[in-house]
Formats: sequence, structure tokens, C-alpha cells
Amino acid sequence: MKKLKNIPKFKDEKGERTFWLKADSTQYIEWKKSKRAVFPKLKPSTATISLRLPESLLNELKIVANKRDVPYQSLIKMFLKERVDRELGSDQST
Repeated sequence: MKKLKNIPKFKDEKGERTFWLKADSTQYIEWKKSKRAVFPKLKPSTATISLRLPESLLNELKIVANKRDVPYQSLIKMFLKERVDRELGSDQST
């Protein structure tokens, strides 16, 4: 069994993210001993954006959302997620 490197201390999340983008995690973690973690109450980070839509499209989205009994912004997120998954060829719905 090879000796693993110590994971460095990070100043902030950005620094940690940059490190792991470049580092080979197999030099720091024994993946064969890892276990899947589940975080049922963890919510993904969100970003606020401004999106211009034709009024007619927005009205149609609100009608569909009303029929499904969901907020129209949630419906837009659902539609976007489905389409992105399809475009990327993944079947991971969250």
C-alpha cells in the first residue's frame, strides 16, 4: 500500500476547489476504502440571474405552472434541468 500525501489546509473554498481541480486525488485518498455519503438536507448553491423572456412565453409558462401547481420559476428550473441533462446525455435528475 502506497503512502498517501497529507491534504493541505485551505484558506478558503476557492483555494480548495482550485487545488482539487489540479491534484490527483488518488495521491491523497484511498478510494477503495471510501463510502458513499448522503446529505438529504443539503441544498445546492444558487445564483440569481436576470433573464429576459417574451411576455407571451412567460404567460404560457405561468399557465403550465398553474396547471402543475408549481411556481413558474420552479417550472423553468425543471425544464432547464431536463434539457441540459438531455443535451449532456445524462439521466441524472435532481
